[in-house]
Amino acid sequence: MAEFKVIGVIGAGQMGSGIAQLAAVAGADVRLLDKDAEALLTAKRSISDSVQRFVSKGQLSKEVGADAVARVKYTSNLEDLQSADIVIEAIVESEDVKKKLFAELDKIVKGSAILASNTSSISITRLASATKRPHQVIGMHFMNPPPIMKLVEIIRGAQTSDETYNKTKTLAERFGKTVVCSKDYSGFIVNRILMPMINEAFYTLYTGVATKEDIDAGMKLGTNQPMGPLQLADFIGLDICLSILKVLHAGLGDTKYTPCPLLVQYVDAGRLGKKRGVGVYDYTKFPKQPSRI
Repeated sequence: MAEFKVIGVIGAGQMGSGIAQLAAVAGADVRLLDKDAEALLTAKRSISDSVQRFVSKGQLSKEVGADAVARVKYTSNLEDLQSADIVIEAIVESEDVKKKLFAELDKIVKGSAILASNTSSISITRLASATKRPHQVIGMHFMNPPPIMKLVEIIRGAQTSDETYNKTKTLAERFGKTVVCSKDYSGFIVNRILMPMINEAFYTLYTGVATKEDIDAGMKLGTNQPMGPLQLADFIGLDICLSILKVLHAGLGDTKYTPCPLLVQYVDAGRLGKKRGVGVYDYTKFPKQPSRI
């Protein structure tokens, strides 16, 4: 971890917490930032519980687990990221909000620091334009949940340097991840393929072709996927799926990315998926499952 002794992570939700855990287990000092104090407390509990599960399964030693938990510092102050060698943001999927954050970080972090975004669809080139270091801005898209999923999708902006790419790729590999590299087009690799499938599943439900259970069972058993597309959408968050589809539609200009009206309606109704207890499925009917991170 010589290149990255201190890693900043912004956003203490499931993605940010998982990324912070990966960094701490890899031996970095981590600064996990969120403006919401309650989110930080939740993240602290989640990281501790997750590390303990890895220890109990024999996947981490007690010593490494205890060291990892101790390496994460929780803060609401951007100034605490001054010493970070890389900052990975995992905040709301909004270009305007991310660009504002990157502009602020550009003024705070040291000149050699890399600014990485966990965005799943937004242009890295446009995010980089908010800074005076576009050659040090990169996309580092983790899959959910980060401690479990093996893939990291790295996206190079128009001005991302080879040095920035190589350092970021090495970091992802130190986290134990397999890296794929995408050019800076809307949706990158994974979501450009995944979101149309999820959207089509919503259209299939919307037009009454089949029940949600049969749609998911058909795709799960017929194509050997671990879960059906509607259930997966609930786990991702229907609001996030809708946001990505809008980026795809605007960026690529193809009507096939037009969000299904049923998906739009669910989001408007606050049925955002598992995180809200109801999406395509109602999760209040089932006992609460422990977090996977």
